[in-house]
Amino acid sequence: MTASAALAWLDAAADTRRRAGLHRELLPRTPSAQVVDLASNDYLGLVRHPEVLAGAITALRRWGGGATGSRLVTGTTAEHELLERELAEFVGADTGLVFSSGYAANLGAVTALAGKDTLVVSDAGCHASLVDACRLSRSRIHVAPHNDVEAVATALAARTEPRALVLTDSVFSAEGDLAPLLALHRVCREHGALLLVDEAHGVGVRGAGGRGLVHEVGLAGEPDVIVTATLSKSLASQGGIVLADTRVREHLIDTARTFIFDTGLAPAAVGAARGALKVLRAEPERARAVLDRARHLASMTDAVTPESAVVSVILGDPHVAAGAARECRDRGVHVGCFRPPSVPAGTSRLRLTARANLTAGDLELIDRVLTDVLTGARS
Repeated sequence: MTASAALAWLDAAADTRRRAGLHRELLPRTPSAQVVDLASNDYLGLVRHPEVLAGAITALRRWGGGATGSRLVTGTTAEHELLERELAEFVGADTGLVFSSGYAANLGAVTALAGKDTLVVSDAGCHASLVDACRLSRSRIHVAPHNDVEAVATALAARTEPRALVLTDSVFSAEGDLAPLLALHRVCREHGALLLVDEAHGVGVRGAGGRGLVHEVGLAGEPDVIVTATLSKSLASQGGIVLADTRVREHLIDTARTFIFDTGLAPAAVGAARGALKVLRAEPERARAVLDRARHLASMTDAVTPESAVVSVILGDPHVAAGAARECRDRGVHVGCFRPPSVPAGTSRLRLTARANLTAGDLELIDRVLTDVLTGARS
């Protein structure tokens, strides 16, 4: 046996992925890249905004490069607590708790609120972080068809567990469609279940001034609604947060493993998120601009009229989708490419994300490039 024999299976697995069109490569950005960005989640166009940079720099100088420990030891600063209060007030929640990422926030919240005495009902379209949280929860899991409220109600009515937790995204990351939050909350309330809503793609885009879909439909502050969100999309930073009733926050501090055992979010990231929130408060029209740009992108591509920043252009074959994304990038437009397992087999696509600060010149280039590339890809 050679030293590399134990890794031989990786070669076969890599070859299988390549033949299926599912090989991925890292594409490092350069600071001066002259490419129109339709791939990132910087929906509000704030990642280089002076307020965001100033917030990060101020926090960096005040607190240093890292959090130095977990939130329960040395990793909580005044900056963290200010962000928790400011973002909770913005979205209409009782309180907030910052995690090191949106992924960690979902893992921590679900595993701490579920367990062997809990039925977890999860939408089939939920983000991977919620899927992984289900796997780690030790609960019985029921995966409901996408946006099927009746299926959720049936699962809740038939449960034998004393507690139940229903999981959904507010805006689904691949399709960009919205969850029926009011109907879901109604069946949760009828059956004594908690509703956890991942607002990663909702905050900054939906609701009055970007307060999110939960706020938009009138569920903000309901004690049986728990909101998770990321700071890495509309808030142009990094990290995650759980926004909920004070009792939930206290429970997570005591029991959420991704909070207790993970190093706290770096202060610079917290400061950047606070800067982005300050801009959003002062310029609520940015949220409307995102949806306007998204509808413009959809009209260029014959895609379904979007309800969020996400425009999904389904091409089917992963090789075709990857090739179209490459051609767009070579011509100056960077688009996302979603292939299995991010989306179901046969639905590989270009995923375009609108930004509030796309200019008329940007849109002209995008229209020209996408028209040519999609004509070839669809033929």
